[in-house]
Amino acid sequence: MKFTLAIAALTATLSSVSAFSTYSKSVAFARNTRAITSPLFGILDEINGDSFNLLGGGDNDNESQNDMDKAYETFLAQLVFSANDPRLDIIDNIDLCSDPVWLGWLQNKIDTGTDVEEKMALRDLNEMILDIVKRMALSKAGEEREAKDKAEAEAARLESAGAEADEGRKMSDTDVLRKASSVDRSGLGEAADVKQEKISFYKQELTPEIRMSYDDMVKKVLPPYKPGDSPTSVVFAYYDQFDAQFIKVLKERSDNGETESQGVLDALSVEQGKRLEAATANLKEVLAAGEPMRMEGVIVKMSKNGKIDEPFLLLLEANANQAAAAGAQGPAQLMRRLGQRAIEEKDKLSQTKEIKLLRKLLRTDDSDKREELLAEAFTPKQGLIVEGSAENAAKALDGELPDEEKPMPDVPPPDFINACKAVLLNFGNLSSDDDRGDLSSRIKQIANEAEVVATRIYGKGMSLREQQDRMWKEQTTSIFDLETLEIDAERRGETAPWSNDNDDILPGFDTSGKMRIGGQ
Repeated sequence: MKFTLAIAALTATLSSVSAFSTYSKSVAFARNTRAITSPLFGILDEINGDSFNLLGGGDNDNESQNDMDKAYETFLAQLVFSANDPRLDIIDNIDLCSDPVWLGWLQNKIDTGTDVEEKMALRDLNEMILDIVKRMALSKAGEEREAKDKAEAEAARLESAGAEADEGRKMSDTDVLRKASSVDRSGLGEAADVKQEKISFYKQELTPEIRMSYDDMVKKVLPPYKPGDSPTSVVFAYYDQFDAQFIKVLKERSDNGETESQGVLDALSVEQGKRLEAATANLKEVLAAGEPMRMEGVIVKMSKNGKIDEPFLLLLEANANQAAAAGAQGPAQLMRRLGQRAIEEKDKLSQTKEIKLLRKLLRTDDSDKREELLAEAFTPKQGLIVEGSAENAAKALDGELPDEEKPMPDVPPPDFINACKAVLLNFGNLSSDDDRGDLSSRIKQIANEAEVVATRIYGKGMSLREQQDRMWKEQTTSIFDLETLEIDAERRGETAPWSNDNDDILPGFDTSGKMRIGGQ
């Protein structure tokens, strides 16, 4: 973990230790501690002792609490000002973030704060932490339930096999021969072509973990509403969060007689109809351009205006499939071309290059093409250096050389891996009815391919232990390496730190051979 807080360790504790304790790998502190210098066995011993605070503690408790507050503040600052995705930092420090004492301290800071913007930011962070803790708990519960179901299924299979074995022992020789003759031996020795039918997503049953994962979302969209809100306004506000799984949850509640859920589903249907009408109008505008190049130009303009949404992309895909089914290959290819351009323009609006690359890889089924995309993104490229820029001119006046930009990749591999982790955390449970599998397995496959490409370009990464071993082995530098560095410095017009004008005189000594002290 990257958070390292150095706090005074405890000599002895009587209360329970939280995540911010000496047992933690990141934060060395315990809560509500009470140091004891010598054991006291009774009230008289307590009275005769140096401390007259019969409750224990005193100044040491205040100092411990102050140190704890400093540790919490430092840890909070590292979470807030980290350059990474906050969710990744929370997962990396889940033991600390999920600590009840830390969460209580954070909630108290939110309640007692006076800065409005700070309170909003801390409230968002607190909700994010609670959401991740809940997701991880649900994931663990799901794994335990699946393991239990597999164990029960295996027990049932063994029981059935035992019953069949007992029945077989009771059979006579005539019954055994009769049953053997009824067996079709035409395919004996060949692998049976048994294909298990895949259950559609819409036919899969909702697990308890799925229902619990949408509890917060259900509270947002179902009554009671705030003054002025209605199912229509709530659906419009949270439209992007209505995924297929959530719709299944609402449909189940509606089937159980909950009228509020049915009202939200009706409002969602109306909102989808409005957006589909807008997408149809946009598609007509694109097709009215006439030529394919002009059509793509209209799509670029629509993307800048925020009109390329999910209904528009689905409408293009539906028209392409319909044209292909009717045998009209020309219109089908045109619709696919327009859909591809619309997706590319929508990707340009993404916040980071990592997400753009990941989306492009998810749409590419060919592993060789994915490898080419990864290699192109990971390969360092030399930036354009403009010698006549204002910064270089200013440095030239000061007698300095212009800075040389190091070759950098479009997408650094660590940033891409972090983006994969973030998508897995937020959307890893999504699945599809096609043969590509769920999103989690596809992203993991892409991550493995990215690791292979990155290793090919940058070499194999070293662990901390390997880095320490290398530093120990290479703690000395060859004199030939020093000579090479000195020659390179002279070519750049610089002077190596260990060089001097007179090679006969050692650095730090004057011409008479006496050591200079204090620069004299």
